[in-house]
Amino acid sequence: MLDGYGEESPYFQGWKEYEKNGYDDVKNPTGIIQMGLAENQASNIYLFIILSLDLLKTWIENNQDAIGLTNNGESVFRDLALFQDYHGLPAFKNVLAEFMAEIRGNKVSFDPRKLVLMAGATAASETLMFCIAEHGDAFLLPTPYYPGDFGIPGFRVGMIYSNNERLVSTATKMSSYGLISSQTQYLQSKLLSGKEFREKYLEDNRNRVKERREMMVVGLGEAGISCLKGNAGLFCWVDLRNLLSSNTFTAEMELWKKILHEAGLNISPGASCHCSEPGWFRICFANMSQETLKVSMERMKAFISKQYYCM
Repeated sequence: MLDGYGEESPYFQGWKEYEKNGYDDVKNPTGIIQMGLAENQASNIYLFIILSLDLLKTWIENNQDAIGLTNNGESVFRDLALFQDYHGLPAFKNVLAEFMAEIRGNKVSFDPRKLVLMAGATAASETLMFCIAEHGDAFLLPTPYYPGDFGIPGFRVGMIYSNNERLVSTATKMSSYGLISSQTQYLQSKLLSGKEFREKYLEDNRNRVKERREMMVVGLGEAGISCLKGNAGLFCWVDLRNLLSSNTFTAEMELWKKILHEAGLNISPGASCHCSEPGWFRICFANMSQETLKVSMERMKAFISKQYYCM
C-alpha cells in the first residue's frame, strides 16, 4: 500500500504537478484541475472560486467591527494582542456550545466549561491521546477525523469536549502548546453569534454541495462510470476498475498517472486512501466552481472514451 500523504505519495506528486501547471479558465485553460483536495470550497475562503463566498462576503461587509478588531467602534486590538488565557475567550466558547447544540437539533446541551480549544482537529486529537494513553497503547482513528462545519480550515479551530473533569483540566493545560489566536477566536465568535446567518449559511452550503455532487454523478454516469452511493461528504468514490490493465495497485498507479498527465485531472488513487481493492479513485467535487467541474467532466468523458477505444 502507498504512503497516503508522504512526500512521494500521489497526493503530493499530484499537488506538485498542479502547482506547476494549474488550471485557469482564462490564463491556462489546458492546465491540471485539482480534484484530489478534500476541502469544501463550496464554503471555504481559503482557495479558488467558492460556492458560498457570497454569503461570507455579505457577512464581512455587514460586520466590519469583527474584521477591524473593534467593538462598537472601539479598538480591541490591544486586549487581543496581549498574552491570552489558555482557557479561551468566554464569548467564543459560549457561542460554540450553542452552535454544537443547534446542529444537533437542540436535543442535547453543551457546557462551555467542558470545552478545550485547540488550533485544529489534529492538535486536539494529539492532545487527547497524550491525556488518555498509557505506554504501549495504540489508537485506531477513522479518516478523515475532522467534521469542518464552515469549511474554513485556515482559521485552525478544533476542540475537545468531555464530561471528565480531570481530562478537561489536563487538556486545558496542554492546550498552551497549540492555542487558537485571540484574533481568530474573536472573529469566529462574531461570525457564529448571528443565529440567522449561521442557519442560512449551513442550509445554503448544504444544498449547493448536494447540487455539485449530483452534477458529478450525472457526468460520470454519462461516461459509463459509476460511484458508490453516498449521502454526505465532499468527494465521490469512483469505480475505474474496468480501465485497469491488470487487477493490481501498480496498474492503478499507471492509470492515475495517465489521468493526471493526459486528462489533466489530479484525482486520488484508492491506494493512497488505504483502499483494499485496486481501481477505486477518490474525486473531490466541492473545491471548484461549477464551470470548472463541467470542464473536468468533459475531460473525463474524453479520456474514458479514448481508453475504451484503445482497449
